[in-house]
Amino acid sequence: MNPNETRKYRIEHDSIGEKEVPEDAYYGVQTLRAYENFYITRLKMHPAMINSVAQIKKAAAITNFEVGELDKKRADAIVKACDEIISGKLHSQFIVDPIQGGAGTSLNMNANEVIANRAIEILGGKKGDYTIVNPNDHVNFGQSTNDVFPSCGKMAALTLIEDAQVQLKRLEEALLKKSEEFDSVIKMGRTQLQDAVPIRLGQEFHAYASAISRDIKRFDSAKEEIKSLNLGGTAIGTGLNADVQYFRRVVKNMAILTGQDLVQSYDMIDATQNLDSYAVVSGITKNCAVNLSKMSNDLRLMSSGPKTGFGEINLPAKQNGSSIMPGKVNPVIPEVVNQVCFNIIGNDVTITMAAEAGQLELNAFEPIIFYKLFQSIETLTFAVKTLVDNCIVGITANAEHCRMMVENSVGVITAICPYVGYEKAAEIAKEALKTNQPVRKLILEKGIMDEEQLNTIMDPYHMTEPGIPGKDPMSVLK
Repeated sequence: MNPNETRKYRIEHDSIGEKEVPEDAYYGVQTLRAYENFYITRLKMHPAMINSVAQIKKAAAITNFEVGELDKKRADAIVKACDEIISGKLHSQFIVDPIQGGAGTSLNMNANEVIANRAIEILGGKKGDYTIVNPNDHVNFGQSTNDVFPSCGKMAALTLIEDAQVQLKRLEEALLKKSEEFDSVIKMGRTQLQDAVPIRLGQEFHAYASAISRDIKRFDSAKEEIKSLNLGGTAIGTGLNADVQYFRRVVKNMAILTGQDLVQSYDMIDATQNLDSYAVVSGITKNCAVNLSKMSNDLRLMSSGPKTGFGEINLPAKQNGSSIMPGKVNPVIPEVVNQVCFNIIGNDVTITMAAEAGQLELNAFEPIIFYKLFQSIETLTFAVKTLVDNCIVGITANAEHCRMMVENSVGVITAICPYVGYEKAAEIAKEALKTNQPVRKLILEKGIMDEEQLNTIMDPYHMTEPGIPGKDPMSVLK
């Protein structure tokens, strides 16, 4: 539009009164009021949420036609308008803020008005002529915000969880490859940041992969948690103003349209007023964040230095680490993962409080739940992607440095405890620390063991497997 041209408007009215709406806008008066009332995040609704609400409106139109509550001409036009939205068109017309009062009514009406006005155009009319297709009487027939909004939130979350699982599976595979690559690298294990007993670097990476595998499975559980919809329950779950056959068919049609094995909630009133399922999904996302953050902490520690820290692994150099210290390279990828995880954990608190804050037949705080939940799942997805692509696949090990630290550590003294007892081993450890002498040298000097026996018992690789070093595991059976 030419900035010098005067924008044209049409007059629309609702129960509050009349209002000018831009003539070319597909949204209507109720959307515009919401836009003016809820200028909170300065962001638009998540695309997955827009597509999901369009899928629900499509399923509703198909079902209402099947049960005789909507004529074919209007139903076809509504379905076509919904298909256009699902394909990515008209997303710019969804202008309401993700955080909004009214339990999601603003988004529901935004969708109803955009779909109605596009359907009107399809039928040859002009936007705003709601005698042709009405946002409430036709697009929203048999529905309420209170069954539409939570259902489209669940559908959007399903999409985002599946995207997250794709990246988590990539991470698991990358970690397993590194566990094989580093299987022969012996390093010092640490508990409470103090020397413990030897471990293979490959074992550590395998442990990370195991944790991520559990997270992937937990997300499978999360998906099952939100495949139950209260669609058809209308205002409070009783199904008022929804045709009985519509009530029975609409979720089945949604399942067909989306390819998801969706079911209608067993107790529709419970499903309308209680939001614990979102708290469960957020908790699972938080658990994954906890594992990712712990892993990132380890990567930063093991790569610390490179000369005065652990220096056991090298992370790929991705960018300059300082504006003042030449040559400094920081672990920026694990750092950004940590920050994403901190945010997810904070979001979980918000979601928990919002889920708790419902009253009687409805919880009005789903908008903030969805805003935070989508942010958590999506940022986790992108954080995992950059962790794989820009960090994990490029990690290398400083094998000789790791082995040297094992040989110079007093932690290996643990292996001789079964032969000399805890107290004697502790005395040697203390002397080694005090004199800065290797444990091996002290044991030989004191004649506690001969070299051949000591070599067998203190083989670092054998210390990374179950059993008593130097003892035949089959001897007990002889």
